[in-house]
Amino acid sequence: MADSVPESTRQTLDRLYDDPDDRLKSLFDLTPDDTDIEATQAVFKALSNEHRIRILEALRDGELCACEIQVVLDAPQSTVASHLRELKDAGLVNTRRQGKWAYYRIADTAVLQLLDIANALADETA
Repeated sequence: MADSVPESTRQTLDRLYDDPDDRLKSLFDLTPDDTDIEATQAVFKALSNEHRIRILEALRDGELCACEIQVVLDAPQSTVASHLRELKDAGLVNTRRQGKWAYYRIADTAVLQLLDIANALADETA
């Protein structure tokens, strides 16, 4: 990896640090794992859709059947199913089956905290 550092960057590090190679190593140590980045990206991708945020907000009050989520979104079953699958794949919701019905709930309270943080940041910039 050290070979991939542009010469101009190396020269700058030489001027800034007594041990530029040590600093370079510490910077490479800051590089996040690709798996972690992909997991985080999946969560934010799932949160980047208005319908999926509406679903999560509706689930604040507890578990809902997929048919109830159709009412909340005023959307057809296929649309709701697609959004629920995206949320489930990102680990934001869990599901359970009872007979032919599928019920959805928030997977972890951290999901609600993340929504609250997003709302707080939006309030600060407004």
